[in-house]
Amino acid sequence: MVLSQYLTAIHGALDRHPEEETPNNPKRRRRFALPAHSKLPDVKATFAASAKHWERFWSEGAAIDLSESRDARAPELERRMVLSQYLTAIQCSGSMPPPETGLTVNSWYGKFHLEMHWWHAAHFALWNRLPLLERSLGWYASMLPRARELANSQGYRGARWPKMVGPEGRDSPSPIGPLLIWQQPHPIFYAELCYLTHRNRATLERYGEVVFESAAFMASYAYFARERQRYMLGPPLIPAQENHPPRETWNPTFELTYWAYGLRTAQRWRERLGRKRNSEWDRVIAKLSALPALDGVYLAHENCPQTYRERNYDHPSMLGAMRRTLKKVMKEWQWDKTWGWDYPLTAMTAARLGETKLAVDALLMETEKNRYLANGHNWQRPNLPCYLPGNGGLLYAVAMMTGGWRGSPSRPAPGFPDDGLWRVRSEGLNTSLLNEI
Repeated sequence: MVLSQYLTAIHGALDRHPEEETPNNPKRRRRFALPAHSKLPDVKATFAASAKHWERFWSEGAAIDLSESRDARAPELERRMVLSQYLTAIQCSGSMPPPETGLTVNSWYGKFHLEMHWWHAAHFALWNRLPLLERSLGWYASMLPRARELANSQGYRGARWPKMVGPEGRDSPSPIGPLLIWQQPHPIFYAELCYLTHRNRATLERYGEVVFESAAFMASYAYFARERQRYMLGPPLIPAQENHPPRETWNPTFELTYWAYGLRTAQRWRERLGRKRNSEWDRVIAKLSALPALDGVYLAHENCPQTYRERNYDHPSMLGAMRRTLKKVMKEWQWDKTWGWDYPLTAMTAARLGETKLAVDALLMETEKNRYLANGHNWQRPNLPCYLPGNGGLLYAVAMMTGGWRGSPSRPAPGFPDDGLWRVRSEGLNTSLLNEI
């Protein structure tokens, strides 16, 4: 009976409007809690509610069909897509960001990592299931006081989003967490996904404070190096590729790019609301350091040429910058020392560069960290048998490869090879959004 109560409550929560899904909303708590004296649903009612919910889930949103493709790998990619939709729906669509293994494994002390929230849930917007993403976005608004307190304690303005936290948003002890920054622009990206889907003032007002406070920290964090006449990120800093010494790391390629995106997007939000552009943010945008490169290839960060070959493992976060970087990473990266979301990252980079065969090869690369078990779990190692950022990343990449992106070729499924082996059919993708990102 306890199980049936839990399942019924969960299905009821899934049906609610996202505005009720904030942790500090008493109306939500009242609706979710069942009175002690209420009659519990029986097994039959529970199964009926479950069947109704999943029928509606699979009838709504988007669908991608590869059944007419002649590439022998198409059935496996389709299997991964279907199971990943199910897994992310049950594990990554709650009222808070999920742990990297959801509720399946107690990884990282059960805490969730804010830099991974993108990989868990951003795909919902592309698959026309934006409410499943929005459920967790209210958590950021509720945590603004704590995020402001964290930024202020370190001498910065705005709100700083930590790395590894529990529901209360308190930064957990970690040798990496206090120096990681690539989670900071994420809430701005999520808000932009919402606005590009619902282009109205209500969306701007709902997420505006989180956008502006996130950007205020970003502008405050970048410091102006007078001897170089440019703004710098770090040191000390730990980039997305976490194997670089923080005292020797500054201006990582991925973070510099994301910093510019976040501040520019926040300025657009000010303009959409009829406000003046923030002059400090414009100064940082104009004089932010250039992306570090050597011999025509982007580097992980500005100070890493002498250690590049020693550190070509973990996340290849400098991808997305140019074709030579992609080819070098594909040739030299230690793929046995990666993580599940690195493969969709590589696929998206390849697709945007027109390397469509390479995009599919990356998604289906036969490596230990890119295994998808019979139940759809992205296996990483014996004590980490599932890794949901891999599932979410796969869904984001395939949606983009199918529906296109800003400036993509005007043909069906522009991210897949146009070689006669791939027949990709789709319906319901959020194409108005895809055409803007």
